This record gives sequence, C-alpha cells and structure tokens, in this order.
Amino acid sequence: MFAVVRTGGKQYRVAPGDKIVVEKLDGTAGDKITLGDVLLAGDGGSLKSTSGLIVAAEIVAQAKGDKVTVFKKRRRHNYRRKKGHRQQHTILRIVAIGDHKAEKKAAPKAEAAPKAGKPAKSATPAAHAKQAVEADQHQAGEIAGKPTENPAPNNEKAAGAPKAAAKKAAPAKPAAKTPSTKNAAPAKAAAKKPTKKK
Repeated sequence: MFAVVRTGGKQYRVAPGDKIVVEKLDGTAGDKITLGDVLLAGDGGSLKSTSGLIVAAEIVAQAKGDKVTVFKKRRRHNYRRKKGHRQQHTILRIVAIGDHKAEKKAAPKAEAAPKAGKPAKSATPAAHAKQAVEADQHQAGEIAGKPTENPAPNNEKAAGAPKAAAKKAAPAKPAAKTPSTKNAAPAKAAAKKPTKKK
C-alpha cells in the first residue's frame, strides 16, 4: 500500500518501510509520530478512501542539510554581506499506513568472535546509537537525490562519432623535431639596419 502525505508544505509518496527526509518536526530519535494530512492512498492500481487514514512514522534522526551560502552585493557601493545557512531536517521511517505495517527485516547475524591476538572493543550503547544515526543519515542522502542515466547513446554510429575510421588508420609518424629558436623573435642587433653616413 502507498500514500501521499503532506508535511512541511511538501508532498511525499510513501509506503511502509520507506525512509524520507522532511522539514524539521518536533521530537527526538525513536519518537513515534503520525502524519494525518493524507492526500491520496492506494493499493496497487486501485485507490482507497483517505477519510480517517493516518500514516504512522518513527523519527530516525534530526539532521541538517548541506550549507547554502547567501552572498549579497551592490556594485559601486562597497556593500557586501555573506551568510551561511543549513536547513534543519527530520529523517522519518514509515512504520504503517492505516492497518498495513512494514515488514520487519531478518535480524543481522551475530558478529564473529574477536581474534585471540586482539582485545575486544568496548561497545557502549551510545556508540551503537551514533553508528546507527550516521548510517541512516547516509541512507537519507542517497534517498534525497539519485542521478539519472546518461541519455547519450553508447552506439558509436548513432552518436555520429567516426571513431572506427580513426582506429583503422595507420599510426601517425612522429613530427620532425625543430630547433627551439625557429619560432623565436629575431635578436635586437640583427633587427636594426646600419645607417648610412653622408
């Protein structure tokens, strides 16, 4: 099932288990929130009624966007202002849409026992939480913008590049070496002509 929700003045298409980056919402990591402004809901090719439908989500992390530099200048007036801005974001994981819940992934395998030669690292809960937040922020960066494929064709004939003809041609002979002074300007003494005395 999917839904289109509106939050922070923007619309997002979500499904159970998705992660989205939205404008800042109140709360800390781990808090449960509900998104009540559901614009559209559907299952496959059919649409469902949105009356009373809510989308349950969990806050993964509070993060900041990339820095934006704001520079203002008025020429000939010695007026310059430079400011930086980082937009506040909230990373959400969609838990459920109505009665449809996200499928839980299989638990990861237990870590292998440390080698006898190396001492075991002390794993604190804070360190685990920090690693989880960094991983989620990294995934959120991947969600925010995925590059599109190159529209240029790979076929050389369709691209109009005569690469095949260039490959078949015999290798060019190296250019003859010329003295470095060939293109140099003439000496000053040689440039002046002797004046005739009368």
